[in-house]
Amino acid sequence: MSTFKEIQGRNIRSYTTNPDNPLEGQMWYNQTELKLKGVVASGAMSSGANASVAGYNLGGAGTTTAGLAMGGANSTGTGSLTSTEEYNGSGWSTAEDLPGATSYTGGCGTQTAALLAGGANIPAYASTTSREYDGTNWSSGGTMNTATGSAGQLAGILTAALIAGGDRVPAAPRSIANAEEYDGSSWTSVTSLPAVRQYSGVAGIQTSALYWGGYADTNPGTPNTQYNTTLEYDGTNWTATGNLPAVRKGAGGTGTQSDALSFGGNPGTTPTNITQILNYNGTTWSVNPASLSAARQLMAYSASGPSSSAFLAKGTTTAVSATTEEWNFTANTVTAAAWSTGGNMGTARYGGFYFGTGKTSQVAAGGHVPGSPPNTANSEEYNGTTWSEGNNINTGRFNGAGGGTETAGVISMGRPGPSASSNATEEYDGSSWTTVTASPETIYRKVGAGTQTALIVTGGLTPGASYPTTSLEYDGTNWTSGATAPFGGNNMDGVGTEASAVLFGGTSPVDPAGARNNASYDYNGSAWTANNSMNINHGGQHFACGTVTEAIVGGGASPYAAGATSETYDGTSFATNATLAVSGQRGGKGTTTAGAIAAGGFNSPTYLNATEEYNAESTSTNIVDITTS
Repeated sequence: MSTFKEIQGRNIRSYTTNPDNPLEGQMWYNQTELKLKGVVASGAMSSGANASVAGYNLGGAGTTTAGLAMGGANSTGTGSLTSTEEYNGSGWSTAEDLPGATSYTGGCGTQTAALLAGGANIPAYASTTSREYDGTNWSSGGTMNTATGSAGQLAGILTAALIAGGDRVPAAPRSIANAEEYDGSSWTSVTSLPAVRQYSGVAGIQTSALYWGGYADTNPGTPNTQYNTTLEYDGTNWTATGNLPAVRKGAGGTGTQSDALSFGGNPGTTPTNITQILNYNGTTWSVNPASLSAARQLMAYSASGPSSSAFLAKGTTTAVSATTEEWNFTANTVTAAAWSTGGNMGTARYGGFYFGTGKTSQVAAGGHVPGSPPNTANSEEYNGTTWSEGNNINTGRFNGAGGGTETAGVISMGRPGPSASSNATEEYDGSSWTTVTASPETIYRKVGAGTQTALIVTGGLTPGASYPTTSLEYDGTNWTSGATAPFGGNNMDGVGTEASAVLFGGTSPVDPAGARNNASYDYNGSAWTANNSMNINHGGQHFACGTVTEAIVGGGASPYAAGATSETYDGTSFATNATLAVSGQRGGKGTTTAGAIAAGGFNSPTYLNATEEYNAESTSTNIVDITTS
């Protein structure tokens, strides 16, 4: 019998602990555990960030690190969407809208060269329309020969695509067998499917495609024919191959004609979707030991992606969904970003002043509380586990500006009562509050970003419902005027300092553009400039942690509603991220994204004392025991 050294050319090494960063296939002996260990690849599903808009019956394209979700039926099924969303492997960002609302459509290609074909705007379901996306803009594609909807995803790429089957509501028979190929400019009819079908799972490319499942809707009022059959296409002909274990429709897929996966779907006989994953080896289907975290069908996916990596987005679970899952066959386990529960605050509050480095060092001072007066002078400190009572601020108030760290903080302005504003400024040294130079403005909801010696604030609201565009800078001693802001708004929050900051969100009913709850603005110390808009509205109080090139913002909604979404910012664009467990107008400040915190807040009629801590996406190596002795 051959030895390991004869096969591999080296002996198995012995370590007192597991080696750092081992590679797939590497084996070693762990002296402490007295076990032979190794790194193996395995397949698993993991959760990704929610998309901005829920939908189903939509087009998908791209990869797990550069994906697309295009159009779809809305959350009630009463209309179609124009939304285009791009996925970067962690979150979604909004892109240019489709030229027209479209659902019951299919897609293929890459994030920068995608094709969307068929479908229509509800109540229509089928069309001969195709559209092309270059990563920035949409343009018209060639006209299909047959009006098609509900065909499922397309196989191939923008310049070599295949669509087969589908629905031509309201004509009868409703399901069709037509197949067409696209060369990047025009569609050509090719060999039809052996039988009519729609909602098949799809994988592969134009000249080597795989179709499975689906159903035939031949006439209104008659039972549908459900399929468990599988078909292979070689660029000319269709050939029947191994059957599925059971009928299913609306499944997701990825891979090649000889190595494919089927994700979820619906059994066709009940309204309950399934979580099952199937493997296809070119001949037969087998059940994969992994499964979806949520049963779903009619989702966006990339049919021409590799069998080792795939994304599934939106679709229908128990309801129309915005969720994302990823499939990876790898030696690593990816743990998605998530919020975890921290210690509760001693005083539930809304509109408090927050500052600190983040989830291990946070100060919450003042705030709106139930009763009369409606404010508190209470302040608390958080150490990553528990909140502890601190000394009170000198002027009880809420909805003001704050910045700095736990040992060098500053708060200013705010609202002592329903019809009053304050210009009081106080500094915190980690123990005591000291009243310092008052702000030139008596105002509330003037918020911003910075430190005790470099604070920038803008916007705000006066008791007379005036929304000023003035900005103020504080250097630790004096207040000076900053640049005029692009619009008068309030309830913004941000990160950075007076020389370099970015503010997120805001509400301004009198602004010409309306309530800009998803607005973002950069400040360079002398001028404000409009940034890319966020994917989600964050009107009302929300948390903001990080830097001007790496930040996370979340909570709040449109306007003053209770939101649970968060999104990250890379200095240029925004992408959706993990969802909070507690919806509300949350507070929190931090100097890093990894240290983000969401604390307190309001979800009508409840004042919140909940704390949540952010845990960024992480990757670990799959180390297994080869033997137990």
